[in-house]
This record gives sequence, structure tokens and C-alpha cells, in this order.
Amino acid sequence: MSRRCELTGKAVQSGNKVSHSNRKTRTRFLPNLCQVTLISDTLGKGFKLRVAAAAIRSVEHRGGLDAFLIKASDLDLSSDALAIKRDVVKKQAETAQAA
Repeated sequence: MSRRCELTGKAVQSGNKVSHSNRKTRTRFLPNLCQVTLISDTLGKGFKLRVAAAAIRSVEHRGGLDAFLIKASDLDLSSDALAIKRDVVKKQAETAQAA
């Protein structure tokens, strides 16, 4: 399982820790990943995703999982999230045509 957010694509970064004496030590900066269940209003069911804590806040800010996925770039999304996005778009198109 990779250390990558399924919604935003945030991943491990590498860099230096710099001490007071200016010594550099290589380190890895890991994203704050959480296993959460996000509920899709359009599909009416929950999906377990491994996302960063900042992504949870972004999903709430945009108005839920469906709104976040519609605005998100396909390149940032994981294969599971991309499949959910396709289902949401398809379901919304069906309900728009029925109305």
C-alpha cells in the first residue's frame, strides 16, 4: 500500500532536517493519511478511502464527496476514486435526463 492520498495525490516528500549547527540530515516527510469512510449522496453508499487529513477538510469545504470528485483532476485521483467519480457522473447524468 503506497503512502499516497487517494483524492489529492499528496505523497511522501524527501528533504533535509537542518540542525542549529547547520548540519543536514536526509529525511522523509510522510503525509498524514487516515482510513475514512466517505458517503456519496448521489450513489447513496459509503466508500473506504485512505486520504490525507487536509483532504478530509477539502471534501467538507466543497460540499461532500460528489462535489469534490467532480472538480478534482483525474491525474490526482487513484484508480478507486476515479471509478467512483465515473459512477457519480453517470448517475447524475441519468437523473438530469429523467427530470
